[in-house]
Amino acid sequence: MQFLVVKTDYAFKKVFGSEESKDILISFLNSIVEFENNLQIKDLDILDPYNMPMLHGVKATYVDIKAKLDDDSLVIIEMQVVNQSDFQKRVLYNAAKNYSLQLKKGESYHLLNPVIALSILDFEMFKDSDKMITNFKLLEKEDFTLYSDDIELIFVELPKFNKLFEECKDIKDKWIYFIKNAGNLEVMPKNIPNEQKQAYEIINQANLTEEELEFQRKRVDFVNMVKGAEQFSFDKGEKKGIEKGIEKERLNSEKKIASEKLNLAKNLLDILDDETIALKTGLDIAAVASLRL
Repeated sequence: MQFLVVKTDYAFKKVFGSEESKDILISFLNSIVEFENNLQIKDLDILDPYNMPMLHGVKATYVDIKAKLDDDSLVIIEMQVVNQSDFQKRVLYNAAKNYSLQLKKGESYHLLNPVIALSILDFEMFKDSDKMITNFKLLEKEDFTLYSDDIELIFVELPKFNKLFEECKDIKDKWIYFIKNAGNLEVMPKNIPNEQKQAYEIINQANLTEEELEFQRKRVDFVNMVKGAEQFSFDKGEKKGIEKGIEKERLNSEKKIASEKLNLAKNLLDILDDETIALKTGLDIAAVASLRL
């Protein structure tokens, strides 16, 4: 038995982002998010994360999954594998935008509902902390008086989770284990809730079409390429000023990466639209469009 790597955007959405995955997403969110008075989500609607109002001057951004909870709160969920320089600002921007766009012109502010931005990270963001899950709200600087619950940022850093399945104490541990390790497993773990059994079945390669498997392979290749480019840049940066000719090597590397991005974009032309390809590869939309000529 083989399972998809859940850390790709495709597999992550397949597990948590479809209408058939509602019970799975409810179980996952109830295990990760600490709701006030220990309340639990009973129902939610999974929304189209790309269905954002087209307003002049509002920057287009993307999240993997967006859901409206039974108390009308919004949860936006993103699986992020690379620590981009602007990632923290992008998370805050997405949360603030989803918060502000709830109101139409002339509507009262009391209609605004809370927004929770949940980011699953395949890298360490807060290296000075051992906490795997960090939670941010608007607080007073000195006595930590809560200003508002309306915007909440939650980060789950997968590299800080090193438990074996036998060491998982609760459903939260088992969900994080699933996201981090499912792609390396050969059998489904025992003694897991029904929602997690469903999740494993969804990413069981035996249940997928060849087209779905090929799409996943392309997403894994893209993730590995981006991570490789990041590691390459880091390694070269460490040696900056020590080895001669490093600037030339950097430029050659950038050319190679640019060429790989173009090749990847070409492979995605029959699967994704130009804007999404540009977002995923870092190419300009015009450059992507020119590949179709």
